[in-house]
Amino acid sequence: MTMTNDDYPFAVEMRDIVLRFPGVLANDHVNLNLNKGEIHALLGENGAGKSTLMNILSGLYRPESGEIKVNGSSVHFNSPKDAIASGIGMVHQHFMLVPTLTVTENILLGLNEPRFFMKLTKYDKKILALQEEFGLKVDPAAKIWQLSVGEQQRVEILKTLYRGADILILDEPTAVLAPQEIEELMGTMRTLVEQGKSIIFISHKLNEVKAVADRLTVLRKGRVTAEGIDPTGLSRGDLAELMVGREVIFQIEKEAQQPGGVVLEVENLSTINNRGMNAVNGVSFSIRQGEIFGIAGIAGNGQSELVEAITGLRASTGSIRINDTEVGNCPPRKSIHCGMAHIPEDRMGVGTAPNLSVTKNVIMKNYDQSPISKGWRINYLEAHSHAVDLKEGYDIQAPSVETQARKLSGGNLQKLILAREISGKPQLIVAMQPTRGLDVGAIESIQKLLLEQRRNGAAILLLSEELDELLELSDRVAVIFDGELVSQMDSREANLNTIGMMMTGSLRSGE
Repeated sequence: MTMTNDDYPFAVEMRDIVLRFPGVLANDHVNLNLNKGEIHALLGENGAGKSTLMNILSGLYRPESGEIKVNGSSVHFNSPKDAIASGIGMVHQHFMLVPTLTVTENILLGLNEPRFFMKLTKYDKKILALQEEFGLKVDPAAKIWQLSVGEQQRVEILKTLYRGADILILDEPTAVLAPQEIEELMGTMRTLVEQGKSIIFISHKLNEVKAVADRLTVLRKGRVTAEGIDPTGLSRGDLAELMVGREVIFQIEKEAQQPGGVVLEVENLSTINNRGMNAVNGVSFSIRQGEIFGIAGIAGNGQSELVEAITGLRASTGSIRINDTEVGNCPPRKSIHCGMAHIPEDRMGVGTAPNLSVTKNVIMKNYDQSPISKGWRINYLEAHSHAVDLKEGYDIQAPSVETQARKLSGGNLQKLILAREISGKPQLIVAMQPTRGLDVGAIESIQKLLLEQRRNGAAILLLSEELDELLELSDRVAVIFDGELVSQMDSREANLNTIGMMMTGSLRSGE
């Protein structure tokens, strides 16, 4: 009896996949089986080779050796279009969107329909219907460059769903969602597999993996350390140890300390977004030495514009003072000279120059200072030595300090930014989603770095959609919704469910 594709148990088989980059063996004879109608979690540290493996499956990379089967048939992908034709769609951690096109245009890009004439209003309605079905709201007529990082993530998910892929690869899809939205997405994933679709789910949130995954595979340094195992009965600690090869501390100890004088004072701050609409409305708060002030909010509620105004990247009204010096509507250089460090949410577009080396990226703030600068020239021997020290001190995994930043994993890129910003001994740190998309080991390291800076007396503005992290690290917490701070409270008095409801606008302060 001949087995048909419909009878074949595996949606995807990847056998002995090998891929090298200069100085790095990214995938070392990797095996992965995805059953039909299952959610298969792919775990590993940043740089373990997860995204590389999925980029091979989605047609972006071609392996040096190994075999891929889809529904029992061997396939060879030369492009993502080939993968889509085989029913495979991927939502990437670093977005694959055209900034100057609208949401609808990006979703339709590369499809056979429409071929010659595009009636955007017709397709806008289709996108809106899709949004209603999956609860992923974003303006179809907005251009990508006008959207926040979180909204761009939603576009990527919608793009894959619109193509009706039978095999979905979701690379950190919940990184920018509030708890209630994560639950909705988990429900959507379960519905999809009930309808016969198969999902590979890359996530560093181990609770999510335990809640939704049928099986999981673990990669460490390009090799499989656990293949297709059932997560039932495994604790978060067990999964973390499989990923990083050591015990991971989940409860970060934060010492009680008395904050000092006010470092950042924001009064009646307002600004508009890239579409000319009000984004921040009359926001006021202050942060003192040795204090972490956390702001929770769903992407698109004004937190990006708030940070850009504070860091000198966006015009605003109101007052922004760092150590009693007015920096509102001043160039970023003035804030930097006042002791500010900035960890942006967009690592590639804002935090680094992707095509420049690690060395050139880490000297961006002190290239004009001794010993990096010698008169009007850069002393590249000193710059190289400085970069090597930071690479070793912050455990940045790269072949050398001359490696281009774009070739680093998300976690190592974040370490590069932290090394550059924190090595300057800042008095104020503005950190936007500092652990988004990172593995448990990298998250632990970054949280410890932030608490160390708090102990050293730095004032820290922390914006995150990770509520557990926000409550653990912050001394005080606020919630931003629709451009306004709807509540400010001591983190010890904060309730996770209440904050989640405030983030979605279903509860206001005092109700």
